[in-house]
Amino acid sequence: MPASWIGKGAAESIGCEVGATGAELVVMDCTLSPGQQRNLERRWHCKVIDRTALILEIFGARARTREGSLQVELAHLTWQRSRLVRSWTHLERQRGGFGFVGGPGESQIELDRRLIDDRIARLKQELETVRKRRTLQRKAREKYPFPVAALVGYTNAGKSTLFNRLTAAGVAAEDMLFATLDPTMRKVELPRGRKIILSDTVGFISDLPTELVAAFRATLEEVALADVILHVRDIARPDTAAQAGSVRRILRDLVSADKLASATIEVWNKIDCLDGASLERVRNRADRSNERIQLVSALTGDGVAGLCAEVEALLGVARRRMAVRIPHEKGAALAWLYDRGAVVERTDDEDGSLLIVDIERSDRRTLDRRYGLCTAPDPQDAPDCP
Repeated sequence: MPASWIGKGAAESIGCEVGATGAELVVMDCTLSPGQQRNLERRWHCKVIDRTALILEIFGARARTREGSLQVELAHLTWQRSRLVRSWTHLERQRGGFGFVGGPGESQIELDRRLIDDRIARLKQELETVRKRRTLQRKAREKYPFPVAALVGYTNAGKSTLFNRLTAAGVAAEDMLFATLDPTMRKVELPRGRKIILSDTVGFISDLPTELVAAFRATLEEVALADVILHVRDIARPDTAAQAGSVRRILRDLVSADKLASATIEVWNKIDCLDGASLERVRNRADRSNERIQLVSALTGDGVAGLCAEVEALLGVARRRMAVRIPHEKGAALAWLYDRGAVVERTDDEDGSLLIVDIERSDRRTLDRRYGLCTAPDPQDAPDCP
């Protein structure tokens, strides 16, 4: 029924329930037009909000930082601008025009819309400053390039709990929707010594309002530029497949299909919530899948070591094993190499140290440029510069 989204009988039934319980608010799990919202409020004599309004309210309550508040306010104003007409008839009243200007004055709705447009413009300008600052931070990280792994997933899937497990960062991790709105980044050392940057991001939700996707674009850029995407799923939920589909649809707008296929690890979280039979079924599903899947419990730590090894293996594709000879007088280069690479073997003699190390191609160039050292592609080759 276009006039109120639901049929007449359903509207009457809900109206009776509202009257009997004295409810002051009805939340509709759908997207209502301004007219539909107005009609339902008149029929039920209470406030009615739709899915988008509820998500915006939750986001507003969760925002803790200046950036988060800016993003939520931009999303809310963008959504609110199209709904000024609702049931407030006073918005159509006109203000008096100037004596030297012909025609009617500015209506209240036009004034309110202009004020909202001005505020939206200022918010976009401030968020553009945030985006530029993030770009500068990324360029600064490129000087000491660590791979970035981004945690993504449906809201309340356990991303922040896993982030805390891996980094001991102590970020807010609560059993609630959208506990994380602002990206948090920490350095993590993997089992073989590889160092990466781990990023915790905002949780997704099905049918995420376009206003929110646009407002959080600066935050979601961290996902688009990540080297590894860790898709965290609450595998204990019966609707986990539907949630995963919603996340993938959003990711396809941010990341290329090739990168999604080659750089994503599925993290099936909360296995501690499964009984023995359910866990066995989940393991069988993972074994039959041709995707990279790791079963973990962020709460207990079960499976986290295997996840770290999988991340290291995926990143290792870009690494090669090299031999590097470092003279005694270049101790800074030795320390840098231990920090940036994974040392497999070390032999010390009177001339210095010969290291067999797994490093990235960019790090090989840095060794030559910064320390005047070169690498040989095989441990048997002479480590002298050509």
